[in-house]
Amino acid sequence: MRLKSLVIIIVSGFFCLCSLVMTPEALALTQVKLSDIQYQDCPPELAEGNVTSWGSTSPADCFLVIGKANNTSGKTVYDADVFGRIYDANNNPVIQNRSRIGSIDEIPPGISNFSVRISVPADQAQPFKLKNFKSSGFSSPVIPQF
Repeated sequence: MRLKSLVIIIVSGFFCLCSLVMTPEALALTQVKLSDIQYQDCPPELAEGNVTSWGSTSPADCFLVIGKANNTSGKTVYDADVFGRIYDANNNPVIQNRSRIGSIDEIPPGISNFSVRISVPADQAQPFKLKNFKSSGFSSPVIPQF
């Protein structure tokens, strides 16, 4: 009976030790304030072959949503999702059924510029209204960088 108890203690200790060594670093979600949000036409090299999510039969225009990201965490934020609402001149949503418009690979501490490329159906009336923009990312890369 003592041997069985000893084996259980040793095996349990081994798994506890392994869990401490193999536990991945916790990824904390970090909020980043976005400001000075605007949009502009894409440069020609980004706009080439632009289509909407409905396919190549639906003509689309390419735009960059640009602005400033204020990372007050003191650490680089990675894989930050950008959320916001975009409406056309007639108050119709430009990007249907979702508020995530893209992501920013890295946001260093402090204030930095960012841009996110979007495709908009060609028949959406301008000027666009950009509302409720915010971003959140992680304290280390979510997708391994190779």
